[in-house]
Amino acid sequence: MRLLLDTHVLIWWDVGARLSPAAMRAIRGADDVFVSSASAWEIAIKAALGKISGVRTVAAAVEASAFTELPVLFRHAVAAGQLPAHHRDPFDRMLIAQAQVEGLTLVSRDDAFAPYGLPLIRA
Repeated sequence: MRLLLDTHVLIWWDVGARLSPAAMRAIRGADDVFVSSASAWEIAIKAALGKISGVRTVAAAVEASAFTELPVLFRHAVAAGQLPAHHRDPFDRMLIAQAQVEGLTLVSRDDAFAPYGLPLIRA
């Protein structure tokens, strides 16, 4: 199985908190676990605004967990722009597009992903 972690899932994994048993099993047993560069952007913005604190860099978290960075590519941007407007958050829309384009299962607790019909593991 190939997974893409939602931003909050990466943070929770990194601090050892709040993931469902199904998400924990999936992450531990996955062939590949990806973290989008959009998540790094989202965390940097939220940290600068004072909305989150005390988390290490995404690069450090990804490296420590042996995950793989998933860059935002042109094909992801095009796919995100073509998504139906079920969800308005631009970071989440990018994750949805990346999961669709790359054939990944998304790990998230966000119910707004469901209307897109992509494989989802509830965190």
